[in-house]
Amino acid sequence: MNDSATRKPTRRLLHTRHIVCNGYERSDGLFDIEARLTDIKADTADLLYKQVPAGEPLHDLRITLTIDAKGLIRRASASTDTGPSPYCAQINAAYESLVGVRIAAGFRKQVKERVGGKHGCTHLTELLGPLATTALQTLMGIRPGGSDADAHIAQMIDTCHAWRADGEVVRFVRKRRDQASGNGESAIASDAEKSAIVARSLSDV
Repeated sequence: MNDSATRKPTRRLLHTRHIVCNGYERSDGLFDIEARLTDIKADTADLLYKQVPAGEPLHDLRITLTIDAKGLIRRASASTDTGPSPYCAQINAAYESLVGVRIAAGFRKQVKERVGGKHGCTHLTELLGPLATTALQTLMGIRPGGSDADAHIAQMIDTCHAWRADGEVVRFVRKRRDQASGNGESAIASDAEKSAIVARSLSDV
């Protein structure tokens, strides 16, 4: 075999996008979900309105959502610390329209209706995807009992294949919730139950 056919091609880094999301529990019972996006070029970029030196951010964008334990957005803010044009930051206030939206199934549709296309910034709007899943992860397990547990289950239903309404995960979680409310046991699955779930899921593959 020709050595050139098996030789791994070299690569040169051109662009790096960093997305960092954090979820915080506040002392007033609400939660701040923050996301930051940066785009950095390995080479100097000549843009329409400015030149961006290599290693400097082309985009540096942030969104903060303040939500309650049920995933309802109480406050929303966006900032454009760095953008490719002087007009990018003009749309930041549009993200306040997310107040009153609940992070659950259908969230992306609500986002598209409010800040999609010309009504928002492409990159800020994209950032709401990982921000939403970060919100769900932040809330998961914070308050495992009572009505908050029911609210969390409702939030997760139909958000993905595993959490489809007629699937094994939802059936099992509801079963555990009902058992826990009846005898005071934990709603968390035991190791044996987790193994059984995995076995059933593999049998469906």
